[in-house]
Amino acid sequence: MPSSYYKPACRQRKALLVPAFCAIAALAACSSTSKLTTGSISRPVTGAALASMSSAELNGVVRRYGAAYDKNPKDKTVGLSYAAALQMTGRNDQSLAVMQQMAIAFPKDREVLAAYGKALAASGNFDKALDAIHRAQTPDYPDWRLLSAEGAILDQIGKPDEARVLYRKALDIQPNEPSVLSNLGMSYLLARDLKQAEATLRQAAQQPGADSRIRQNLALCVGLQGRFDEAEKIASAELPADQATANVAYLRQMLAQQNTWSMLKDGDKPKS
Repeated sequence: MPSSYYKPACRQRKALLVPAFCAIAALAACSSTSKLTTGSISRPVTGAALASMSSAELNGVVRRYGAAYDKNPKDKTVGLSYAAALQMTGRNDQSLAVMQQMAIAFPKDREVLAAYGKALAASGNFDKALDAIHRAQTPDYPDWRLLSAEGAILDQIGKPDEARVLYRKALDIQPNEPSVLSNLGMSYLLARDLKQAEATLRQAAQQPGADSRIRQNLALCVGLQGRFDEAEKIASAELPADQATANVAYLRQMLAQQNTWSMLKDGDKPKS
């Protein structure tokens, strides 16, 4: 969750809105001109940091952590960072292979099992992903991150009501957590309840610690309602102006190509 499961690895999603979202999210994640450095390989690379990198920077991280992983495939920090970077570049099968080895090396580690679940979900293995999340979770002391991760998987397999119960449980433990609010907002968006999605994503974006991906999700939601100038303004607060414009232009194109807008004219009404 993780900050958000709604990122470029999205071919399994069945909802109408997903193709446009995945494309614009890929642009946001992979075209950024950020010069963010990754620091020492002894520290994990966060999802927020990876999402801020250009494609060249991401490939550099993959090479760097890949070399470290080859030297010591049982280094937890290196393995987790390498798998996350591989996922961000769309190499989901390779990321899953890394996490399978990590899960063997650390069979009871909650962080590893959670990341393994995410890798399984990104590869479309949702049943196994849920099993890994459940094994990592402890009912007497639940982890809000795992609740949010499980919710994201349930959203992907068409169980939004169950997903939202988990998001709210996560928010009971970690009130106003922006990553959970973002997942909840995207759950509403995937169900085409655009007004509720926007309200929730705005709440997420206003929280301390909200990252660029959350604001790009908000920009997407606003754009899907036809308010493209506003969407571009939200996007350009995080991205270079030319990239924000390109993202919104791509969204317009996707809506036009798929006749999506006509199907979303009453998108503020929840649909089954």
